[in-house]
Amino acid sequence: MLRVSGTRIVDQDQNEVILRGCGLGGWMNMENFISGFPGREYQIREALAATIGQEKAQYFFDKFLQYFFEEDDAKFYESLGLNCIRIPFNYRHFEDDMNPRTLKPEGFKWLDRVINLCAKQGIYTILDLHTVPGGQNGDWHSDSGHHIAEFWRHKDFQDRAIWLWEQLADHYNGNPWIAGYNPLNEPCDPGHTQLQIWYQHVYNAIRQIDPDHIIFLDGNTFASDFSHFDVEKTCKKWENVVYSVHDYSNYGFPMSRELYNGSEDHKARVKRSYEKKVQWMKDNNLPIWNGEWGPVYARKEYDEDDTEKINTARIHLLKDQLKIYDDDRIPWSIWLFKDVSGFQGMVYVKPDTKYNKVFKDFLKKKHYAAVDAWGADESHVKDTFDQLESFVKDNVPERYRNLYPHPVWKFEQRISRISRNILLAEYFVQEWADHFVGMEKGELDEMAQSFRLKNCLQREELNKALQTHNGRQ
Repeated sequence: MLRVSGTRIVDQDQNEVILRGCGLGGWMNMENFISGFPGREYQIREALAATIGQEKAQYFFDKFLQYFFEEDDAKFYESLGLNCIRIPFNYRHFEDDMNPRTLKPEGFKWLDRVINLCAKQGIYTILDLHTVPGGQNGDWHSDSGHHIAEFWRHKDFQDRAIWLWEQLADHYNGNPWIAGYNPLNEPCDPGHTQLQIWYQHVYNAIRQIDPDHIIFLDGNTFASDFSHFDVEKTCKKWENVVYSVHDYSNYGFPMSRELYNGSEDHKARVKRSYEKKVQWMKDNNLPIWNGEWGPVYARKEYDEDDTEKINTARIHLLKDQLKIYDDDRIPWSIWLFKDVSGFQGMVYVKPDTKYNKVFKDFLKKKHYAAVDAWGADESHVKDTFDQLESFVKDNVPERYRNLYPHPVWKFEQRISRISRNILLAEYFVQEWADHFVGMEKGELDEMAQSFRLKNCLQREELNKALQTHNGRQ
């Protein structure tokens, strides 16, 4: 069983183990830009069931879960020398909102399967509760219905998440291939007080059942901020805990006003951003985990002649970030392993698969409408939404514009998330589901098989960089 020793993670012989790998995003917590749908997971599940029937919809989603990560994926992953996978999962796999606190055993079926596949290849896993009742933040990956994090407004939502961790801790207690538990992904507690209280409750609940596994705790405001934590009430009382940031750089996204060029100025900005996030841990001599990071990539069908230039800059950024993490000897988990179109994945679905052929025009429509929030290219809708932003600015004085989770959500981003990524996306959901009309199980199986590793391409330069920094060199 891995444990924390000082600021390091060690094995039973006190040898340091630096966990390096990726997040299995888009699998047990489906996300729109990863899996190719609009909006939120609960919406597409409901729409598909209403469109082709519950039985066939469940068949497709089960086959998707089966094919998205198989033994071939685990073997490929191990071949890169990576030793850990963070597994995001949705609470809905384990309980139903209309039947709370009644465990659905099929959740363990899928989670156990990947944990065991990874263990067979000598790969650790970190269990990441990515979605909780009510949503711990207002983004699409929390799979709630709107942009308000209701988790912090209803105690029963918080208690249900603790109940779920009790079930998980009981099930996985003693499993040495689980590096630890990540109880809450990217919390956004508006008052900066409830998060550390909830962490105390979930810490106690897990420790009563499982005294041994490491607990990985995300900072507030999308895993960026520990500054409001009370040291006496938190880290001085908690044992075997690692503190997690998500170190995304603006240079890795279309929103950046300039491409990363590796200049001393650019390097300094990237380093300052990282240091700001981890300062609390360094001040208190605490272990650090970079639970998410990584740029997105240009694609020829959208970025045309600029593709190579953009991707060269993004890979340069990636390598310079890896150098920072190497220097600090911290564990990291890049986002992400696999996606539908090569936007961020280490591997991605080939264009000639059934899923991508069926959704070819729809995926383009999504892209040009900037319906997905993550790394959106807003250039095609900028004129339209500039008018909306101007209207809001004209009616809201500047001193009232910075609503939480500002500054991570800037004023303009809040408007786009509500108007495009929630409102407009809702109107795309049924159109996505209608692509399945008339499909029988054979075709549904073929759609899901699009996500098998044999039907994917590699982002080779990314994988080579990760391999170079896997710690085995």
